[in-house]
Amino acid sequence: MAQFNSKNQSSRVSRRWFTDIDINMSLHPQSGDLVLKYDINSIKRSIKNLILTNEYERPFKPSLGINLSAMLFELSTMGTDAIVLEQDIISLINNFEPRAKITQIIADPDIDRNAYRVEIKFYVIGVQNPITVETFLERLR
Repeated sequence: MAQFNSKNQSSRVSRRWFTDIDINMSLHPQSGDLVLKYDINSIKRSIKNLILTNEYERPFKPSLGINLSAMLFELSTMGTDAIVLEQDIISLINNFEPRAKITQIIADPDIDRNAYRVEIKFYVIGVQNPITVETFLERLR
């Protein structure tokens, strides 16, 4: 998923940074290499990718992802499903994203559209400020 790099900027100071490939697969205009996401943006992208991955979607990793597509298509009360969704996201991120420490997840159901607005608040290990990722989960036909 992610790569951890340690680079010495001087003899006394070293900086930790994380890199991931950008999912858009765009090329850098000068070097022609793939554009990378760094540090916090890398972790945000990783969390969004985890949430949008369905179970059994990745070969050889059937437990990676949550059963989001089934949850968005079933006819049930969205209040109890929001609690299940929050718990699934917490266990998913705890298992597959060790760089993030979850503090709060809010899943607000939109009953008319059968969708959820999900807000994830977390800390990155080694960073003091909390980070928030928001996404809107809806079914597509």
